[in-house]
Amino acid sequence: MDIKVGTVEQLPVDTVMEVMVGDQPYAICNVGGTIRAVSGVCIHRGGPLGQGQIHNGCVVCPYHMWEFDCATGEYDFDPSKRVPVYEVRLDGSDVYIQVP
Repeated sequence: MDIKVGTVEQLPVDTVMEVMVGDQPYAICNVGGTIRAVSGVCIHRGGPLGQGQIHNGCVVCPYHMWEFDCATGEYDFDPSKRVPVYEVRLDGSDVYIQVP
């Protein structure tokens, strides 16, 4: 199901924002002008990825600085660990994500 989570204007380049869909948080990332979406919950200790920072194409958890690739969800030190990634669709300036 496609859910509108915001607009491109709300998400400057190289920033991340947290959005809630129901009771699930998602991290919406603008990496160099490309919008990506990953789970908003860090697999390490449950930190809020949507409240983190963007660094070299990764979202950085504000709790313990774990970094996850915004395109693949892979953890930077162990690619076998990852957060779920969600499909993003733009309609004009509106940002939609595909949620389960």
